[in-house]
Amino acid sequence: MSQIRSLDTPHGEARLETFRARSPFVTLLLSHGAGGGTGARDLQALARQLPGQGAHVVLLEQPWKVAGRRVATPPPTLDAALVAAARALRFRAPLVVGGRSAGARSAARSASGLGAVGCLCLSFPLHPPGRPEKSRLEELRGSGVPTLVIQGEQDPMGRPEEFPGDLDHVDLAVIPGADHGLRVPKSAGLSEAEAMEIVVESTLEWLVREVAGSRE
Repeated sequence: MSQIRSLDTPHGEARLETFRARSPFVTLLLSHGAGGGTGARDLQALARQLPGQGAHVVLLEQPWKVAGRRVATPPPTLDAALVAAARALRFRAPLVVGGRSAGARSAARSASGLGAVGCLCLSFPLHPPGRPEKSRLEELRGSGVPTLVIQGEQDPMGRPEEFPGDLDHVDLAVIPGADHGLRVPKSAGLSEAEAMEIVVESTLEWLVREVAGSRE
């Protein structure tokens, strides 16, 4: 069972849905992308499977989405809502911030300032489709904390090989054949359920190593 509550932010009402763990070692705060909501397959997979492994998962629905708009508001408004959500949490477990696509960018921009111990980036949009010169790499470089990027092999907004190897604080997990939404074609030889298993298992392994391991 999850718990849903409203949250006032500088740019309107947001919504938090919390999936609690019994004995948490980490709190994972995740926001969605610019074209979807918290119902995204990867966010839901993490929210429903990680609590049983010791992770509180909190999904942030941005104010623009709560208000029924179809298009996200500017990046600073997304960051403001993420900051408001992080400050509203009352869990004692260390905080990891993250999200998918635009939510991943927001998490990378905000992680260090929030005192997060890690950053999870699902389908980080390294650049607009077909525009590699419009790189957002500096946002990823600037996260300032251990960061996991989970990227589709065929993501038009940044294929895995486009991420440079000198990002010492960044780990990269690849979903074979997947696009930006982490959908996989039949030709990939991988089902959607198996793709989500990779998302969950990669995240859990990284959390245990970077969060639980650092506390021992």
